[in-house]
Amino acid sequence: MFRKLHIQMTVFCTMITGIILIIMTLACLFIAESGTRKNSYSAFSTNASSCLIYLEGGNVLSHTWRLQACKTYGVQMEIRDHGDPLFFDKLHPSEINESIFTQAADISREDYALDLKGTSSITRNVLFQMKDYYVCTALIPRESGVLSMILLYPLDSLNRQIMTQRLSFSIAVLIAVFALAVFSWFFTKRIIRPLKKSRKQQTEFIASASHELRSPLSVIQSSISAMEKAPGQDRARFIAIIQKESRRMGRLISDMLSLANADNHSWKITAAPCELDTLLLETYEKYEPLARMKHLHLDVTLPEESLSPCLCDESRISQVLQILLDNALSYVPQEGFIHLSLSLAEKNYVLRVSDNGPGIPDKDKESVFLRFYRADSSRNDKEHFGLGLCIAKEIIDLHKGTIEIKDVHGGGACFHICLPR
Repeated sequence: MFRKLHIQMTVFCTMITGIILIIMTLACLFIAESGTRKNSYSAFSTNASSCLIYLEGGNVLSHTWRLQACKTYGVQMEIRDHGDPLFFDKLHPSEINESIFTQAADISREDYALDLKGTSSITRNVLFQMKDYYVCTALIPRESGVLSMILLYPLDSLNRQIMTQRLSFSIAVLIAVFALAVFSWFFTKRIIRPLKKSRKQQTEFIASASHELRSPLSVIQSSISAMEKAPGQDRARFIAIIQKESRRMGRLISDMLSLANADNHSWKITAAPCELDTLLLETYEKYEPLARMKHLHLDVTLPEESLSPCLCDESRISQVLQILLDNALSYVPQEGFIHLSLSLAEKNYVLRVSDNGPGIPDKDKESVFLRFYRADSSRNDKEHFGLGLCIAKEIIDLHKGTIEIKDVHGGGACFHICLPR
């Protein structure tokens, strides 16, 4: 499924960016071609003006000038005196077919009202474009009569330049589209990676939840079957087992609903001013008898100076402390210690729950906050499902805080909670 999605997203991204790139390239190419044509036409107009100025002011029509002008300006020229071609034109006919000059004269007469066979007391000229030529036609009065001129500039070189430009743009676009396709492949792969990870975690979550729910159900079912055949004095024991497993299932379902609400972003906190030192002391008083029963030493350290109230959800922060203490009470061996502390940092309130238990390896420090994860895979304590630390992290994240695990000197682990001031 993800491979197909990867391919589809790559194709889609490449198509969209490719289309945008092609449109922008066409726009740039249009602007570039317009500028090239405009510059070429302006150059032809300037060169035509230079020829007219020479023909107007020159007393002698120099064949050398004519050859030099044709070579310099890249044009072909036909000059007639009273409608007759000059003697030089007869000796050196133009490379362009005579019909092109005739066609240019006809267009000049029909479309621009400049008859090259007519007369004029002033210099008249027009510039226009034929299919493959820029054209300048002119009537130039002189003392000896009237000269007519047709100047043709072939557009072959201009067309070659434009085609080269188009080819260069096309190659650049193809290379760019290919680069975009490669980029889209790796970019979409990176985008899909969290989806694949989330899908994998979801699958693992469902499998783990099914396994955890199946265990108490099996115990309840077997207890009911045994209770049906057991004598009256033994039924109370099976009823107690059923009640215990039912409570266990209830806690698991409650934890799963909490995580589902967090996933749906519907898990809200009710922030209010909270005295963290009071909350920590109440948590200590609640757990101290239980720690003493398990032969553990639980103590608390509070700051000497008074602290300003922390804006947080008191019940949720209390839930986090209870989760951490429950874990510590389960993992710390007898005669071990558990320490609660509160301090003030520059921008945070810092809560710590530390112990001298087996600790958590560095490779597991991030994983312990995953769902149904247990650092000790051999542990079979039915009271813990591997959801507590995940819920704790979700609560701290809702408070815009952080929770992390640090090592304790001599062995053990310290859960380090920072809440913004």
